[in-house]
Amino acid sequence: MKKIVFENPHRKKHFEFFHGMNHPHFNLTANVDITTFLRWVKAKNLPLTLTLVHELSKTANGIKEFRWRIRKDEVVEHELVHPSFTVPTDGTDVFSFCTVRYQQELNAFIQEANQVQQRMRTSPSVEDEPDRDDYLFMSAIPWVSFTGLQHAMSYHPHDSVPRISWGKFFEQNGRTLMPLSIQAHHALVDGRYMGAYFNNFQKYLDSLKI
Repeated sequence: MKKIVFENPHRKKHFEFFHGMNHPHFNLTANVDITTFLRWVKAKNLPLTLTLVHELSKTANGIKEFRWRIRKDEVVEHELVHPSFTVPTDGTDVFSFCTVRYQQELNAFIQEANQVQQRMRTSPSVEDEPDRDDYLFMSAIPWVSFTGLQHAMSYHPHDSVPRISWGKFFEQNGRTLMPLSIQAHHALVDGRYMGAYFNNFQKYLDSLKI
């Protein structure tokens, strides 16, 4: 982890402008084409949700602004950020968070995620670890092909952890599409980097070979 110092006066002013807002997060929702991804997952016999969580995390880790976090009036950059995603529970009809260490190697990630996921089903939790902000908050909403989304969050102090959500798949012109929502703190992530996330994720999906 390292401290980020904005040397450029305009970039510093940009940070201060959005950091001073009561609601500094912004959200972008768009459809991504997962046709090739679904075929690849099926051919490799991979678990769909955990594989999707891994690839969404991989995309976020590849953009440094998605690894930036605000601590009071300072910005820090994590070497890696880790998914904390929602999973169903056995004893109730509401979810538990499931935090898994991000690993670049997919199979190693899936193996660890399976173990944590099973534990969270019977011992659910919605608490974050104190003084930890190297998360990516993720959630699936598989019942709705949504076109927009707003997340619950604390306004004060500001929460700078990005939110990543996906919805119900649907068919269009012979392709399978998935709504994807990304919410981030505007003082850290501008539209350029939000666009980069969607473009990089789509390029990765399209590059998969069966």
